[in-house]
Amino acid sequence: MAGQFEALPGGGAAVALDEVEISILRSLAVQLLELIGPGDEPAEGEDPLAALFAEGPSEPPSDPALARLFPDAYARPGAGRGADGAEGEDEELRALSAEFRRFTENELRARKRDDVLAVVRGLDALTVTGEGGAVLKLTAEDSLRWLGALNDLRLTIGTRLQVTDDDETGDLYRLPDSDPRKPMVMAYLWLGVLQETLVETLTP
Repeated sequence: MAGQFEALPGGGAAVALDEVEISILRSLAVQLLELIGPGDEPAEGEDPLAALFAEGPSEPPSDPALARLFPDAYARPGAGRGADGAEGEDEELRALSAEFRRFTENELRARKRDDVLAVVRGLDALTVTGEGGAVLKLTAEDSLRWLGALNDLRLTIGTRLQVTDDDETGDLYRLPDSDPRKPMVMAYLWLGVLQETLVETLTP
């Protein structure tokens, strides 16, 4: 999958995608939408402003991928171990994280959902030519939404693959074809190329 984003004159970006790439991207985006969950639409007669300021959850998600997408705002590696008062500090950080999550996670979920919906709608609007491909063109605003969605897709897949910051990408390339993780690894690496080249189009 060699598709890479290129900058468009006057702003925005474009990438050529074949039918398989379009299908894979759309499938991954839909799965991410399902993971994030549906939005909380105001009920009939409910004040939209009240729904806007509704409190969200205070505890981090139990799903590791969701926990990566919605991490605690305050964390201290190794908190609660070793130093005097560390346990009290750990409790304080957890309380701060819970408070922050309560008032920000709903909005963050909505933004991430909108980013992924922009991907799905952009792909659905493509017209595949007789050669079996299409050119996706994004405005500068759409590029930012795609960038957010691509980042979230890679975080999710990387969590499922248990990829850490210390992992060498080369090791992922060397997986044998018989490894059941190989298709997801190839998608992870390809999304990385898309993300990196899209960032480059946004860099002055």
